[in-house]
Amino acid sequence: QVQLMESGGGLVQAGGSLRLACAASGSIFAINYMTWYRQPTGKNRELVARITHTDTTHYADDVKGRFTISIDKAKNMTFLQMNSLKPEDTALYYCNADIRPSYERAWRDWWGQGTQVTVSS
Repeated sequence: QVQLMESGGGLVQAGGSLRLACAASGSIFAINYMTWYRQPTGKNRELVARITHTDTTHYADDVKGRFTISIDKAKNMTFLQMNSLKPEDTALYYCNADIRPSYERAWRDWWGQGTQVTVSS
């Protein structure tokens, strides 16, 4: 099996920073990309940032210039550095990864449990 575990969420004042981390563990053969999503209370889940195994990055328009995604391929981890946080960034942040487990040939989507980020005004 494969597991994703997020960490680093918390309460921060507007203008502050947080760094989220996501560790993928288990029977991993390869990772194609890792993605951060967020879901504000009562709203749909939305993509925040993605990084591929070739280090290509993609960001949602409202986080460009404020958030930075990175990857540690040796440790199967991704990080989301969030600066200049706004109250509207408040959400449950999920880690997602496209992973091929070592026990099969199929690529699958895996999800973490989420970590709460709350930005106070």
